[in-house]
Amino acid sequence: MNSANRIALTGFMGVGKSSVARHLARKLGSVRIDLDAEIEKSEKRIIADLIESVGIAGFRLIEAENLERVLSISGDCVLSLGGGTWTIEQNRERIIEAGFTCIWLESTFEHCWRNISSSRKDRPLARDKESARRLFDERKEFYCLSDWHFVIKPGMNSSDVAKMIFEQIS
Repeated sequence: MNSANRIALTGFMGVGKSSVARHLARKLGSVRIDLDAEIEKSEKRIIADLIESVGIAGFRLIEAENLERVLSISGDCVLSLGGGTWTIEQNRERIIEAGFTCIWLESTFEHCWRNISSSRKDRPLARDKESARRLFDERKEFYCLSDWHFVIKPGMNSSDVAKMIFEQIS
């Protein structure tokens, strides 16, 4: 692990990246940045509305611009990425160049789907189980390019996962 704790969390939507980032940043005493929240703040619209209005390709451009901005922040940081951010080669290169170690939070599709379907968030890329499953399967090949890999087991909550990561990197 880098001497400065610059950690990016990736994984499928609903895996708990934002929650784990909050707990991990607290344990490390570092800044937490949620890329999706940063996008919503800068664009003054929620992600679902952005995707509906500019399409997925337009959204990926907005995401890349915001990623570039947050990567320029110096010092220790825990960055939770959007579920598709790491699947873009240029984003992966930028994250690595900025000195971040990327950690894949892996869980079963059923775990993620349970969280997606119980969330109040509108997720245009996962409006039904079948399309979400296809996306989950497609993205795994990119997630496995991460530096580290943590499997979230049944019964683990975001605090447990953050503790497990913290113990490994400390």
